[in-house]
Amino acid sequence: MQSKEPIIRLRDVGVRYDNVIALEHVNIDIFNDDFIGIIGPNGGGKSSLVKTLMGIVEHSGKVEYSPSIMRGGKPHIGYLPQISTFDKEFPISVIEVVMSGLQGERGLLGGYGAKERNKAKEILEKAGLLELIDRPIGALSGGQLQRVMLCRAIISQPKVLILDEPANFVDNRFENELYNLLHHLSEQMAIVMVSHDIGTISSVVRNIVCVNRHVHR
Repeated sequence: MQSKEPIIRLRDVGVRYDNVIALEHVNIDIFNDDFIGIIGPNGGGKSSLVKTLMGIVEHSGKVEYSPSIMRGGKPHIGYLPQISTFDKEFPISVIEVVMSGLQGERGLLGGYGAKERNKAKEILEKAGLLELIDRPIGALSGGQLQRVMLCRAIISQPKVLILDEPANFVDNRFENELYNLLHHLSEQMAIVMVSHDIGTISSVVRNIVCVNRHVHR
């Protein structure tokens, strides 16, 4: 059920890098049961909008967060980056990757115990990945790694999940599995998904935001 008040509200937001305007006069409301697709060409401002939603880029205008999504003074947002940004050569197992999504709660030196491991197992089982629990990430296919990274993004139970081109580098079968998993997750949290492919995501998301900012210097 949609709340009457948005959990994230952008009003007249702009982002500028030196003399380059990346976003200008952006107004968006995101509610707790939204499933939003952000589309647009490369360089159109999609990444700047994501960074703005996550609160990690300087901007003009107002970005307001509902108290319901705040944790430790920051908005509690899960993030799935493009798979190409992750180093598959790093010597770490599937379950260690997933548990690392709890680092913000445990601290850098907090370590992980049985509670965290059981939580990771539960989420991997729901994603159909339990048999891969101790496999090194370098041995995973693109689709498997993407689902592992999704488990990492949601293990801390964020109120908002942001995905950057989640279907890149995966085949059609894994793409369908990924979207089915996101459909179930959308019943528990707001989802914002970046994509350049309106044809694919229009059948998945509930609302679409188009970002197509021509660069001004």
